[in-house]
Amino acid sequence: MPKATVQSRRRRPATPARPAGRAGPAKPAADDLAEFLRRVGDRVRTMRSRRGMSRKLLARHSKVSERYLAQLESGSGNFSIVLLRRVAHAIGVPLRELVDERPDRSVDSLLLTRFLDRLPPADLAEARDLLLARFSGPSIDTREERIALIGLRGSGKSTLGGGLAARLDVPFIELDREIERQSGIGLSQLFELFGQEVFRRNERTALEAILERHPRFVLATGGSLVTEPGTFELLSSSCRTVWLKADPEEHMRRVVEQGDLRPMANNDRAMDDLISILTSREPLYAKADLILDTAGKTPERSLQELLALLDCSRQSAARRYA
Repeated sequence: MPKATVQSRRRRPATPARPAGRAGPAKPAADDLAEFLRRVGDRVRTMRSRRGMSRKLLARHSKVSERYLAQLESGSGNFSIVLLRRVAHAIGVPLRELVDERPDRSVDSLLLTRFLDRLPPADLAEARDLLLARFSGPSIDTREERIALIGLRGSGKSTLGGGLAARLDVPFIELDREIERQSGIGLSQLFELFGQEVFRRNERTALEAILERHPRFVLATGGSLVTEPGTFELLSSSCRTVWLKADPEEHMRRVVEQGDLRPMANNDRAMDDLISILTSREPLYAKADLILDTAGKTPERSLQELLALLDCSRQSAARRYA
């Protein structure tokens, strides 16, 4: 999938079937940028005041002029990320808290984030499981009836997903096809005409619609869904997630065997690119509830192992929440 918006010079479809309420991503408007600058300035001023720091003191510790700080706090300054990082360090807050584009978070949210930041990885994983069990909404039984397959393209999501759904007698749904259905155009057109932002919005909406309509299903997700934290969290809290794992060579071979030669077309570094993508996503895929290595296995064998894995997971969950 393309990773950036591409300006198309071709004629657009007569009715580019944009989903209701999902306008295309117009260039950032001046008022949007002004609002962002104002919000950053408000946060700097609020956090400085909370710490009892005068602007003069902040200027001395951050090595940023008082004049610049005054412009920053008023929302009229166009700042560099390097200077803003100095300001954040001088105040003693993470840079992300100043530039977060979401509305200002509650004190409880900030305190919880700071607490979780201190936990080692193993404890953090346990804390996440506890929070999901307590607050995720769907019961453990509901999650066990919703199986979501994640992984790179060529991992076997469609093949195994269809077979698994048939064995469990539940609907098999491909998230990409649902996105195309609701938008009225193919994924490549969606990216080309409207860009990454609209695709991600449609992906989230399609997932929400599936969860609303179907209490039981097997879902094959797009390979990049895990890179969108909010959507991945919704998937993880609503479904039993399974990472279908394979090595890069197997991914490439399967894609080519399916008749898709695009990964190899005019790209001598296709394998290097695939390895890079897999390496960057592996920590995200590894957050799945279950992991099935499909490398070197027939679809039939992988399906049997997947069924056994899910059965073991159900039994374990039943004991844990009994």
